[in-house]
Amino acid sequence: MKIPVLSCLLALVPICTIATRAPAQTNGSSASEHSRARDLGVPFEGTPGPLNAITDVKGVEVGFRTLISGQGKLRVGVGPVRTGVTAIFPRGKKAVDPVYAGWFTENGNGEMTGTTWVQESGFLYGPVMITNTHSVGVVRDAVIQWQLQHGTSAPLSDWWSLPVVAETWDGYLNDINGFHVKPEDGDAAMEDAHAGPVEEGNVGGGTGMICFEFKGGTGTASRKLPDKFGGYTVGVLVQCNFGTRHLLRIAAVPVGNEIPGKRIWDDDTGSIIVVVATDAPLLPHQMKRIAKRVTLGLGRLGSISGDGSGDIFIAFSTANAGAGLAKKPVAVETLPNDRMDPLFEATVQATEEAVVNAMVAAKTMTGIDGHTVEALPHDQFRAVLKKYNRLVDSK
Repeated sequence: MKIPVLSCLLALVPICTIATRAPAQTNGSSASEHSRARDLGVPFEGTPGPLNAITDVKGVEVGFRTLISGQGKLRVGVGPVRTGVTAIFPRGKKAVDPVYAGWFTENGNGEMTGTTWVQESGFLYGPVMITNTHSVGVVRDAVIQWQLQHGTSAPLSDWWSLPVVAETWDGYLNDINGFHVKPEDGDAAMEDAHAGPVEEGNVGGGTGMICFEFKGGTGTASRKLPDKFGGYTVGVLVQCNFGTRHLLRIAAVPVGNEIPGKRIWDDDTGSIIVVVATDAPLLPHQMKRIAKRVTLGLGRLGSISGDGSGDIFIAFSTANAGAGLAKKPVAVETLPNDRMDPLFEATVQATEEAVVNAMVAAKTMTGIDGHTVEALPHDQFRAVLKKYNRLVDSK
């Protein structure tokens, strides 16, 4: 996650400003206009939900604020700006009902606020927010103010909030020390939260991110379990900013070695935040078990979770509505531990696909000081899959 601070250099020439939710989905284009990994013929395992997104879990809403402006030399406080905010509401932005949740960190060179209380209480109150490393505080404060303005689940006389806000570092492309994310950007991401298709690639908190030295960002995927395993849905959203090129494996193919390119990092650098949602009735300790399985999905891609990486995951269940608001003992439903294996498998599969979806949707981006990060080239990627007999021609 952490990279040495870049110095302030010369003049910046502004070219554009994007502060969005775009009217449809992402940076002026709808999600359906962008190829996803399955469209390119990647042979993923498992059955996705209708949207192949975290929003396949009923009630989940996702919103973004994307900030893009300027080009040229870095001027701290001016730009270039390549950053944003992502908001994930478990029961939608109008709900005040907490959800059972658990979290896990594979490597702790990162931040996710509010997790001490998630672990202690077993509940997630409010949204999960994701932004860049140096904007965690302002987004956290924005959530508290937004919740006050939109109603709470407790009397205001003793109400308090410990929001969950996570980060990955975008300082290779973004003027991260310019503090361009403002409270109104956190507000905008929350207000934008919606069901349906989810934007991917260079959007929200994922705008300036890098993954395996290709352009990274925001990605999502889901899995629908067969009826014999309960018919539950598992959805995943990632903000991926981790890994070095030579480690990258997709569908067991050494894509990183087959597609050479400019080195950006000398070692495994970056971070990844993963949010897992499910409608399966699970208790907090079981949600932590789900969060742990994210590591296996990342391992399929070649992650070693290096020393400089902040790999932090949170998982929640939308089942057992009302349990977090109860004032007296209530009955809750839970799945036996020995019936969780299909959910573990779904989590691994959806995590793997969500990262690849982020890379496939991301576009080449140039940021501060002319730093350019190339997107994963679709044609070369398909050729590599074909070379290893792993291409599924779905068109």
